[in-house]
Amino acid sequence: MSAEATNPATPGPVVPSAPRRRSRPRIDLRRLGRAALLGPASRGRLPDAIGHVVEAHRAHHPDADLEPLHRAYVLAESSHRGQMRKSGEPYITHPLAVTLILAELGAETTALTASLLHDTVEDTDVTLDQVGEEFGAEVRYLVDGVTKLEKVDYGAAAEPETFRKMLVATGNDVRVMSIKLADRLHNMRTLGVMRPEKQERIARVTRDVLIPLAERLGVQALKTELEDLVFAILHPEEYQHTREMIVDNASRADDPLAEFAEAMRAVLRDADIQAEVLIRPRHFVSVHRASRKRGRMRGADFGRLLVLVNEDADCYAVLGELHTCMTPVVSEFKDFIAVPKFNLYQSLHTAVAREDGQVAEVLIRTHQMHKVAEAGVIALGNPYTAPAEEQARGRVPADEERVDPTRPGWLSRLLDWQEAAPDPDTFWSTLREDLAQDREITVFRPDGGTLGLPDGATCVDAAYAQYGEDAHACIGARVNGRLATLSTVLRDGDTVQLLMGQDPASEPSREWLEHAHTPAARIAIQRWLATHPAPAEHEGAEPAEDSGVTKAAEATARPAADTATPGVPVSRPGAAITVVDRPDASVRLAGCCTPVPFDEVTGFAVRGGVVTVHRAECSAVARMANAGREEVDVRWGDASGCRVTLVAESFGRPHLLADLTEAMALEGAEIVSATVEPPSQQRVRHTYTVQLPDAGHLPTLLRAMRNVPGVYDVGRAQHHAPASPEPA
Repeated sequence: MSAEATNPATPGPVVPSAPRRRSRPRIDLRRLGRAALLGPASRGRLPDAIGHVVEAHRAHHPDADLEPLHRAYVLAESSHRGQMRKSGEPYITHPLAVTLILAELGAETTALTASLLHDTVEDTDVTLDQVGEEFGAEVRYLVDGVTKLEKVDYGAAAEPETFRKMLVATGNDVRVMSIKLADRLHNMRTLGVMRPEKQERIARVTRDVLIPLAERLGVQALKTELEDLVFAILHPEEYQHTREMIVDNASRADDPLAEFAEAMRAVLRDADIQAEVLIRPRHFVSVHRASRKRGRMRGADFGRLLVLVNEDADCYAVLGELHTCMTPVVSEFKDFIAVPKFNLYQSLHTAVAREDGQVAEVLIRTHQMHKVAEAGVIALGNPYTAPAEEQARGRVPADEERVDPTRPGWLSRLLDWQEAAPDPDTFWSTLREDLAQDREITVFRPDGGTLGLPDGATCVDAAYAQYGEDAHACIGARVNGRLATLSTVLRDGDTVQLLMGQDPASEPSREWLEHAHTPAARIAIQRWLATHPAPAEHEGAEPAEDSGVTKAAEATARPAADTATPGVPVSRPGAAITVVDRPDASVRLAGCCTPVPFDEVTGFAVRGGVVTVHRAECSAVARMANAGREEVDVRWGDASGCRVTLVAESFGRPHLLADLTEAMALEGAEIVSATVEPPSQQRVRHTYTVQLPDAGHLPTLLRAMRNVPGVYDVGRAQHHAPASPEPA
C-alpha cells in the first residue's frame, strides 16, 4: 500500500490566506473513514463520506453525472474494507482525500472516478478487466497508468520503471499524471509515521521528479504545497527559520500589502475597472528563496497582490492605470499573456513601489487564467474533446506540436528519448537531469515549423530534436541566417537551419557530448560512441583541448606543420623581437601559439642560447616555468611585420580554395606555406602560414577570411606544447 499516516509536523498555514470564493469546512479524514466503514446509507443516495467530493465537484461542474462516482466509491470502499493506514485510519480515507484534491482543482468526473479506484488494482483483488467492464476503457486506462509495478517482478528497477510506465501513459492522457500528483501530495501530507530515512527518500524523489512534473503541467497549487512539504523534511532547520520569519511578519501591527491593495482598489474604482484585488501570501519555499535573494525581508516581501479581471483587455487596462497612478518598477514587468509559458501559465507581472521603499509584486490575470495557473492541465477538464472538434472544423493543424496543450514539446521529447534508454538506471538518472531544466525556448525552422528545446540548448540539440539519429550527418548550422558552429547556444525565437551532409558514413564528434543538453542528443551520441570505440591514443601524448566548435574543429588542437621545431628558426633574430640584456641572442617565435607584434609575450632560454618567445597565455608557459626554464625578458622591436599561422575551418564546395587565397591576397598577406587536409564529412581544414607587412592588419585578414562563403571559423593556430619542455 502506498499511502501513509498523518504527520503532526506537516507544515501548515501560519498566516491566513486570501478569502476563497467558495467557503467549505475543513475535512476530517478520520470522520470520513468511520463513515466509509458504514457504507451507503440508502440505495440511490451518495454516502456521506463522499459528500465533500460531490460538493467540490458540483462547484466546477454543476451538471456532472454523479452516478459513476457513486459506483466507484462503493467499489473502492468495499474492496479496501478492513485495510488500515499506518496511522490506524481506514484505508478508504486515502482515495477519498486524493479525489477531493482533484475535485477542488476542477477535475472532471472520469478523472475523479479513476482517482477513487486508483489503488484498487494495486492493493485489492479487483482487476483491471473488472474496472474496464464496470466503468469503461477511459477509467481502466487511468487506473492502469497509476498502478505501480511489483518489486517482486522488477526488483530495484520497480520505481524507475513505474515512472516510465506512468509517463508513457501520460503521453496519451495527462489525467494519469494528475492523479499521481494528487496521490503523492496526500502521501506527503501524511508521511510522519514513516522512518526518517524513508521520508527523506520519498521527499527526494518528489523533489527531483514529481515537483518538476507538476511545474511542467502547470499545476501550481500542487507544486507549491509539495515544495513546502519536501522543504520541511529535507531542510528542517531552514524550514523552521522560514516559519519563524512568517510568524513574526504575521504579528506586525501594520500590513504593507493590505495598504497597497486598498490603494489599488481605489485606483481601479476611479478608472471604472471591475477587478478583485487579493493578497497572495508566499509559500514557505518562496519566502526562503526571497530571503536568500534580498537579505532582510520587509513586510511587502511576504506576499504578492493578485488582480483578477474578466477579459484579456482588462489586464492591460489595469496595468496602465497602476503604472500611471503608482510608481512602477519597470525592470519587474513581464508579459506572459502575449507570450505564455510552456506550461499554459498566463499573467502580467509588474511591481509598484511607494516612498518608504516598500515594493509590492503584482500579478494581473483573468479569472480563467487564474484557474489554469492554479490547476494547469487539470483545469482543462477532459482535454481531448475540444481539440478534436476544432481539428474537425479545420481550425487547428493536427500535426502542430504545441496545439494540444496536454502534449507539450517537453513531453513529446521525453517520450522519444525514453525509448532509447532501455536501461532503468540510465532512464532514471536522465529523467532527473531532464526535469531539472525548468525553462523552455522555441526556435523556428526555415519551413515555419518550430522546435521546443530546454533553455541552454545548442545547435547539436536542435539537430537531434529535428532529425533523430540522422543528425549524425549534420555538418553545420545557420542561426538567423548566419553560419554558426554546432556548439552555438540558441535563444528563444532564433531561426535555425541545420546543414546535413550526404555522406552515409557520417558520424558524430565526441566533442558534441559537451554541447548536448537534451537527453535525446546525449543518448544518441553516447550510443553511437559505444559501438564505435575511439582509437587508442598515442602513448604519452596529451589530450587535445576542446575547441568548442564543430566536430571538424578537433583538428585545430593538433599541430600541423610544426613551425616551432627546436633548431629551425621561424623569424630572423631581431626582426621583430628584442631580447633585453641579450642583444645577440637567437630568437624563435613559438609555433604553438604564433605570437605577433602587440601580443603580450615572454621568453625562455633553451639549448644553444636560443630564446623561444611565447604568448603570455600560452599553455606551454606554465609548464616551462615549472620545469625550471630560465625566463627571459623580451619585447617587440620596431619591425611591425610578422609571420603567423592561421587555421580555417570550412564546408567543402567547388572553388573554395581559390576564393580563400584570393581574399587573403587582397589583404596583403603573402602565403609562405599552406596545408589543406582531405575533406572529412564535407568539411575541410586549411592551415596557412602567412607573412604580413603589418601585424595591425591581422584582424582585417581574419575578418576577410571568415566572410568567404563556406568558411565558418578562422583563428590563429594554438597548439599544445610538447608533453615535456623543449630540450636543454
